[in-house]
Amino acid sequence: MSFLTLRDVSKFYGGTAAVSNMNLAVEQGEFVSLLGPSGCGKTTTLQMVAGFEPVTSGSITLAGRDITHAKANTRGLGIVFQSYALFPHMTVADNVRFGLEMRKVVKAERAERVRQALDLVHLQPLAQRYPRELSGGQRQRVALARALVIEPPVLLLDEPLSNLDAKLREEMQFELRQIQRKVGTTTVMVTHDQSEALSVSDRVVVMQAGVVTQVDAPQRIYEHPGSRFISTFVGKANLLDAQVQQAGASTRVALGPLRLDVAVDDAARFRTGGTALFSLRPEKLRLCARGTGRLDGEVQERFFLGSQWLYRLASDAGEWTALAPNDGRDALAVGDVAGLDWSDHCARLLAADGATP
Repeated sequence: MSFLTLRDVSKFYGGTAAVSNMNLAVEQGEFVSLLGPSGCGKTTTLQMVAGFEPVTSGSITLAGRDITHAKANTRGLGIVFQSYALFPHMTVADNVRFGLEMRKVVKAERAERVRQALDLVHLQPLAQRYPRELSGGQRQRVALARALVIEPPVLLLDEPLSNLDAKLREEMQFELRQIQRKVGTTTVMVTHDQSEALSVSDRVVVMQAGVVTQVDAPQRIYEHPGSRFISTFVGKANLLDAQVQQAGASTRVALGPLRLDVAVDDAARFRTGGTALFSLRPEKLRLCARGTGRLDGEVQERFFLGSQWLYRLASDAGEWTALAPNDGRDALAVGDVAGLDWSDHCARLLAADGATP
């Protein structure tokens, strides 16, 4: 049995379903992220696990214990809120100590566990400072130490890095993962940031409109998206309408003037004579000399991203977006024509919008 299990969990507000029949099994020590746009139900799911929102139907079990209707303060979970929710009148050490005092842990043990928690997040030298005297990253680490010091069975993170600037957020992603691996606490994080979810998670749960659409390892989510929504929400993708000429494990499609064989994960999703979506990540599209690729494209726009150039190109098969490394050579100019090419194993075929998966 999995450590944390959600079985057919739903949450309704009146007649509106915020979460519908969610099933998820989280293993002990695993780091799982709930990823999706605003309003997809990910925070509601976290609040039901925490006990802050009642479950309309379904069940939640933790280490074999049914906690579906248990009060929040009896679940023993560690929680880091988006706002950090630190007590402004308490020092760093007092904020971290608070949960232990509520649990009536003896004084000597409290002192040692607070010291260990602050060492873990590299804040022992700032133990006597107040939250207002800390940077955003330091306050985030105080909130993390306060959640971990009680040694919770599960750590719940609600958009924990969203208030940080881009550079600090990237640094804290890796620090958060290092701390989680060191402590080994089972962790469930809510985020709308796909790079954040991909970089720190063992598995990613993609949600859309209250429904789980795909659960997989980060690389599988990115390389084998199950739908148009996932392919565009988790990264970027070139999506072009294709006609299925012959269905099978290697499905032959017509893409404008091109005829291509594309390997598919589930041949049953496609039928000869039907339609599909051809998907190719922009970084998998190679720009080459005119006339040497599968087809040619004319540069419509270009954007300098520092380490890369982003191009938008028009072709007989449709519009493409390509990412090319900034390797010091002259960039293509608007109006230039380049060849477009890619490796067969990089292409994906998705069910057309409205098709039954």
